[in-house]
Amino acid sequence: MEAQQSGRYMDQMNVVPFVDVMLVLLVIFMVAAPFMTEGLEVDLPQARTVQVLPQDEDTLVVTVRKDGVILLDQYEVGVEELGSHLSRLIQAREKIVYLRADKEVPYGLVVRVMAEAKEAGVNRLGIVAELEPEQR
Repeated sequence: MEAQQSGRYMDQMNVVPFVDVMLVLLVIFMVAAPFMTEGLEVDLPQARTVQVLPQDEDTLVVTVRKDGVILLDQYEVGVEELGSHLSRLIQAREKIVYLRADKEVPYGLVVRVMAEAKEAGVNRLGIVAELEPEQR
């Protein structure tokens, strides 16, 4: 109180409100983080050897759900639009495209999506599968 009465400025900053706000934000992010990691619902086919899908910026994931909906990363696109979107996204640099298709998707739709990707100029196309459970 004396500092304010004498007309001088306080030479110390009160960081307690700042720390309180940061702790509240930390708790909010800790609670919300598990909800942000949910993926798209796709029942992938299984294989004996499967590599981990890279999560870098040079990859695009095309997902085909069992109801026939096609998603480019997380955005819904039609089969007719897929080629133009892919060609636009890979023109700057060579990206790897991964195809995640539900095991109940008709083979013809998967082939059509692969043809659209090839027509768009995709040279590196990977297919995503789940690891088979070990049987003994």
